[in-house]
Amino acid sequence: MTAEPVRAAHQWPVPPQDGYTVDDLFTLPGLPSHTELIDGSLVFVSPQRYFHAEMIDLLKSGLRRTAPPDLKVIREMTVVLDRRNGPEPDVTVVRAEAVTGLDQTSFAAADVVLAVEVVSPDSEARDREAKPHKYAAAGIPNFWLVEVAGADRHPVVRVYELDPLSKSYALTGIHHDRLKTGVPFTIDLDITLDALNEL
Repeated sequence: MTAEPVRAAHQWPVPPQDGYTVDDLFTLPGLPSHTELIDGSLVFVSPQRYFHAEMIDLLKSGLRRTAPPDLKVIREMTVVLDRRNGPEPDVTVVRAEAVTGLDQTSFAAADVVLAVEVVSPDSEARDREAKPHKYAAAGIPNFWLVEVAGADRHPVVRVYELDPLSKSYALTGIHHDRLKTGVPFTIDLDITLDALNEL
């Protein structure tokens, strides 16, 4: 009796010697949804937690209510930073003229005015360290980092603004109950647990 050979359930792509490019990200067949490209490596994301999905919805709907007509609020689309980096912010505010049609799959960093990352356990280091650094280097003027805090696990939004000389972000506010800021436009959002539970 001979054993049947074990077959892999999925054939993973073998990375090129110099890493993947943004072109690969858009053309490789069979990549899972929401695959990101960071430093030439493909990053697969784990299934979302309820907080992550609801916080994205809360921010997206709140930003859409207050955004001026020359800006569009989108969720989970690739932003091309350079040839080897194509992350997918959870929420992005882009210039309206950058929207080219319903088949569009990405935006250039130059068209982004705000990138938002909602931290998940599997993405903590990327969301807190790698992505903000890359967004700043690409010139994206505003960045928000959203996390849960405290015993009640309430949302906290840290708001950053780009210092164009140092190409790094400066913290301009930490918001626990209400997100109120004047950049990139006037924003006043309820971000309490109650607001999340009312969605």
